Amino acid sequence: AKNKWYRHWIEVGFEKIELMLNENNGYCFGDQPTLADICLVPQVFNAIRFNVDMSAYPKIAAIYEHCNKLAAFNDAAPQNQP
Repeated sequence: AKNKWYRHWIEVGFEKIELMLNENNGYCFGDQPTLADICLVPQVFNAIRFNVDMSAYPKIAAIYEHCNKLAAFNDAAPQNQP
């Protein structure tokens, strides 16, 4: 029940965010990471952890993949923490 509840609220938020995003250079807004990207990436990590179908959010998924190619995002990923 907890996972279903969590997925519901992630999906509600992602639906709105997906509509707000343009086709940019791999980031939420513009050609470099912003606070929006810093906040979005951990949310996507958790969404994947709770089995949210990311195919419904192609812009968000692309931003997540793009950001995780950067050393700063990769170094900050949960799986890379001591």
